[in-house]
Amino acid sequence: MTESFDLNRANWDERAAVHAKSEYYGFEHFRTDPAYLSDVVRFDLPRLGDVAGLRGVHLQCHIGTDTLSLSHLGARMSGLDLSPGSLAEARRLADSVGAEIDYHEANTYDAVDVFGEGAFDLVYTGIGALCWLPRISQWATVVARLLKPGGRLFLREGHPMLWTLDDESEHGWPKYEYFEHTEPLVFAEETTYVESDGPIVNSTTHSWNHSLGEIITALLDNGLTLTAFTEHDTVPWNALPNEMHQVDGGEWRLRENPRRLAASYTLQAAKVS
Repeated sequence: MTESFDLNRANWDERAAVHAKSEYYGFEHFRTDPAYLSDVVRFDLPRLGDVAGLRGVHLQCHIGTDTLSLSHLGARMSGLDLSPGSLAEARRLADSVGAEIDYHEANTYDAVDVFGEGAFDLVYTGIGALCWLPRISQWATVVARLLKPGGRLFLREGHPMLWTLDDESEHGWPKYEYFEHTEPLVFAEETTYVESDGPIVNSTTHSWNHSLGEIITALLDNGLTLTAFTEHDTVPWNALPNEMHQVDGGEWRLRENPRRLAASYTLQAAKVS
């Protein structure tokens, strides 16, 4: 797994500066509007509820736009990511608006070593994160150990059904495994999901899929209680370019009969004791 993490770190280090300059992540909106929220966090506001005063950590925080959004909502946030390039951009953004967010460089699996047991009221994981982790059971253990009794996990993710689809196919037929697999999926893509001036040099990445059943079971096995689960027919990027169109709030949906596809989901789970 070390090789996989090294490859992914190099890829995200290179993407970070590109993403920070893009309109997609909206750095300038954050700098000009002290109440600005990322599209991803705004989408889930009805489910997120009041987070003011909560001690929160954003795992796999990338360049920190969702982390800062939660801070704007009143949570006392930390962020963790394995990419120093991403964290440099996250710190630069937070500093530019005077937000007090402490960012730490580490693998998600090492988060308890960084923060300690039972440090948080809220563990947040945003879109496109879990696919970079080989073992979902290990992630669920980390989440459970980070939470205080009564704390909760808030997760918005691309649906495992979506991750099986071939985004280059005209009809997006399933191509990749739905259930967790040992060997990583290996991709070499010289572009990222925002516009850029040139190719990504560190283009090779390793990723894994995890089924809904595996994700939920891993959380239950670690003593968490599922408190809310909603599937959505939209996702906040153009996941199937041949079949999706953009709708309100930066979301993308199938052009024809969108009810065919669960594109993303929001899951909440609580640590009862």
